[in-house]
Amino acid sequence: MTINRTKIIATVGPSCSSATILDSMIDSGVNCFRVNLSHGTQVEKKSYFDLIKSTSDSSNKTRPSILADLAGPKVRVRELEKSFKLSVGQVVTVSSSEDGDGIIPISKDLIFESYDPGAKIMINDGKISLEIIEQTSNHSFKCKTIVPGKVKSKKGVNFLGVLLNVPSLTTQDEKDLALALENGADWVALSFTRSQKDYDLVKSKINKLGFNTPVMAKIEKWEAVKNLDSIVQAFDGVMVARGDLGVELPLEQVPVIQKSIIKKAKLYGKPVVIATQMLDSMIENPIPTRAEISDIANSILDGADALMVTGETAMGKYPTDVIDVLSDVIKETEKTLKFYSRTIGKDTVDSISGAISHAACTIAKDLDLKSIVTMTQSGGTARMVSSFRPSANVYAMTTLKSTFRSLSIIWGVIPVLVNQYNSADEMPELAKQKLLDMKVLNKEEKFIITGGVPVNVPGTTNYISIL
Repeated sequence: MTINRTKIIATVGPSCSSATILDSMIDSGVNCFRVNLSHGTQVEKKSYFDLIKSTSDSSNKTRPSILADLAGPKVRVRELEKSFKLSVGQVVTVSSSEDGDGIIPISKDLIFESYDPGAKIMINDGKISLEIIEQTSNHSFKCKTIVPGKVKSKKGVNFLGVLLNVPSLTTQDEKDLALALENGADWVALSFTRSQKDYDLVKSKINKLGFNTPVMAKIEKWEAVKNLDSIVQAFDGVMVARGDLGVELPLEQVPVIQKSIIKKAKLYGKPVVIATQMLDSMIENPIPTRAEISDIANSILDGADALMVTGETAMGKYPTDVIDVLSDVIKETEKTLKFYSRTIGKDTVDSISGAISHAACTIAKDLDLKSIVTMTQSGGTARMVSSFRPSANVYAMTTLKSTFRSLSIIWGVIPVLVNQYNSADEMPELAKQKLLDMKVLNKEEKFIITGGVPVNVPGTTNYISIL
């Protein structure tokens, strides 16, 4: 069984809005589909969930995982009567409460708490850059134009060095969150995460709706980079959202920040997704650039769990070709990888499950075993084993479809649905028979199994065995 260890997430949209195309993308390597909740009506958003649920992976007869991506508190230019140009040195006011001549009106009622010297406001992904001269009120800044351009309605606005008072979840986000959970979201991504408090807020909303869906922090704000350690520890996963991150911070810093986020995510046993402009040229062209291929390969070599494409599959001309390219680059790059490279220190293994996960990877390496089985309910042990990047395949066996699908974006993990079991005595034979049925193990071959007693209780991993 040859399975790419680095997973693929593809965004659904008009270019792949049929079950036939999605099935083809699944066959080419897609593990999870992203629904971008920033666009469309509730009916249109629901239609994408329904479309994904109508598909299945031919190898395991289950639908792919769904990542619901909340829009978050994105600040935009309000509706203008007509676009206007700014010239270098022109003084203009940016305001969330006023409009009129000489004013760029942005999202209503936004409050500016403070700003640093040299703070900037970027419009339309940095195509326009304004330097703040002074704060004239809680809602307004007087600015000087540094990079000129045309100001248009609905374009995004980013604040560099400005502390904003905005909710982590907008009213629209709360509606979208309920819609996503009710329609099968397996992961929720929170845009514009700023601190670990954002996790507590979103998770409480999810729990109140009767779900326990994992939450992924999108790292795209300067505040998120500043609070990176606490965010990675708090959230269930992280995404390097390089689009807005490259506007919020100098572009030349993004590659180093990406490496730092991947390193910290692996350290804390959390999945990390790399997103934005992976194959941007393939929106229009059937062949990628060499730089894009190198970018993808480097993300794999750095240790990303998953690579995510957005406009390439949602709006591009060649959605299935995009997935073929990703799969091919993953396959070739992974041939060169040296696994089990994570350094273990006193600060990285501080739990029973962490110690057992580390031990499983060590034993697999020392005895040259090809299979590690984790009997899991929450998926936590499978994620921890994955973070050590073992050369052995990791089979996460679970009775829960929600856990099965949430694990589909974790590096090197092969989720496996198994029938309900009631005692620890049943687990070894159940795992062995499943591996034999999957034809990934012969009868004389040894494998490692981890699990917990009592059984079927999340977070109780406490034993390891070689069978």
